[in-house]
Amino acid sequence: MNLLVLQNFLDNTAFATLFMTMLVYWVGTAFKSIPYLSTLGTAGMAIANLCTATLLGARWLEAGYFPLSNLYESLFFLAWGITTIHLIAENRSRSHLVGVVTAPVAMGITGFAALTLPESMQSAEPLVPALKSNWLMMHVSVMMLSYAALMVGSLLAIAFLIVSGGQNIQLQGSSIGIGGYRLHKAGQPVSQPKVAAVSNTIDTESINKAFPDTQIVTSKAHRNDNTAAGLAVLTTPIQKLDSVVEASKQALITNSQPLSPQRLTLAETLDNISYRVIGLGFPLLTIGIIAGAVWANEAWGSYWSWDPKETWALITWLIFAAYLHARITRSWQGRRPAILAATGFVVVWICYLGVNMLGKGLHSYGWFF
Repeated sequence: MNLLVLQNFLDNTAFATLFMTMLVYWVGTAFKSIPYLSTLGTAGMAIANLCTATLLGARWLEAGYFPLSNLYESLFFLAWGITTIHLIAENRSRSHLVGVVTAPVAMGITGFAALTLPESMQSAEPLVPALKSNWLMMHVSVMMLSYAALMVGSLLAIAFLIVSGGQNIQLQGSSIGIGGYRLHKAGQPVSQPKVAAVSNTIDTESINKAFPDTQIVTSKAHRNDNTAAGLAVLTTPIQKLDSVVEASKQALITNSQPLSPQRLTLAETLDNISYRVIGLGFPLLTIGIIAGAVWANEAWGSYWSWDPKETWALITWLIFAAYLHARITRSWQGRRPAILAATGFVVVWICYLGVNMLGKGLHSYGWFF
């Protein structure tokens, strides 16, 4: 079969499969009672993954070099990476919500590559001199896999923000660093202020008005160490103290409502899988940047030239380094790292595609300029 015919069949099949898979995931989320939809979604992602892998393999055999020389090949390699990471993440999380956010992105990538790019950019052409190196496979493939992992991890963080409703909740199932703390029950807002000791901070006048049958008076007493401490003395039975303290706490708690057990479990799963997937993508990004520096020195005589692509790769690395640092050493969980990861999703796209659309540089050959 002619390569062009096979290519058109495979890229259109991948796009159509991902489109149907996206609908399956969305319908499965809206109507959870329909059986086997999650299985169909997983099967659709696997078929799309196989189609993109076959397409890339056929181009590799036909052209004689690793298929990452132009935008068409790069986009399909990215789609293959996203579907691969999706299958891993979905298997670990046991949640079809992973596909709700990854399937549309994978479909958009394949649709842009197959239906939007001109035929001149879709055809396999001889490599430009700068790409005729063994570093092509090492550097570009690792960078693309890191982009795929970081995108999936960031998408799962965005899904976490949606499921949690933006609440700052304390999770139990995610990473806990050396600076971690557990001051609140799982699912409770972590922004609750601390309630100071009743003996020192109770507003007796307010409590007396709220509870007429419970009168509180204060007196001073000296401890053994001769320091003064405020003591609360109840003139009614001691059981009344519990209701007074509970009322004081409820007055201080924020208006945020705890998540339901089901949503809390899902939020914990998404947060955990997002962290682990980003933890996979970050070392790949580090290796890819190092390999690129070595290749740049070999090709251009300089390890780093502050090319736009290099600069944004560094920014991407710093964003996700900050994310992992905050989670591991500062024990950030939930909303704050999810917002940081969501920011990283935008930065990855700027690094991968935006730089080539907005300006010229050493990495712009074979793409838009």
